[in-house]
Amino acid sequence: MKTTGDRGGGASAGGGILRASGLVKVYRSGGVSVEAIRGVDIEVGVGEFVAIMGPSGSGKSTLLHVLGGLEPATRGEIWLRGQRVDGLSPAGWAVLRRRHVGFVFQFFNLLSTMTVADNVELPALLAGATPRQARKRREELLDELGIAAKAGSAPARLSGGEQQRVALARALANEPSLLLADEPTGNLDSASSRDVLRLLRRSHAAGQTILMVTHDAKVAGMADRVISLFDGMVADNAKVAPAPRRETPIGTFLELKG
Repeated sequence: MKTTGDRGGGASAGGGILRASGLVKVYRSGGVSVEAIRGVDIEVGVGEFVAIMGPSGSGKSTLLHVLGGLEPATRGEIWLRGQRVDGLSPAGWAVLRRRHVGFVFQFFNLLSTMTVADNVELPALLAGATPRQARKRREELLDELGIAAKAGSAPARLSGGEQQRVALARALANEPSLLLADEPTGNLDSASSRDVLRLLRRSHAAGQTILMVTHDAKVAGMADRVISLFDGMVADNAKVAPAPRRETPIGTFLELKG
């Protein structure tokens, strides 16, 4: 996949592209307050692949959504590309995501009333690309992902694995500084999971910064570093030991899943 020379944005090579300090997220319901995130500090370097793991209810998805501005933080600071962004309005966050952040969700979130081509082109158009530029980017991505023939199809006519590939293409359409992936293989069979993970690894090898939530230790083994959450707090933050043979196909991570 193609990369851009300024993918790191305002951060220097090897520096942090995303940083959060003292991050807290409190949900209130029926007079009861629940802290989903409790004082989380996190930093992601330019070109780094970081996985977030933890048991169900540990705050993994909430953290990702707060870092991407889909939910507001209750307290704490978030810095993206050297600029503090936690105080942005919803409209400000929307602009920031269009320009610098790509999202991949477990349940795809494709627009059912639009074709595959339109779903992929939309982020680039919203970010200011011309129709010609958006179409060219879409053609490159769908070809790279092996689904160019599906460009005119409705998402509902695609398999789960194909829909997730479209979602990945959409997330990469505006060449984001940061790709946020929330359980991108959680709703897929093993064959489709293998394809999506291979594409994520290829994107990372081309320079894409990725922060991915996963419950699967084998999937997290793709990352450079794993952050473990427990009860909304960081329990561990460790680099992943290099695999003995990095050229081994990603499918081997999934063969053990059965």
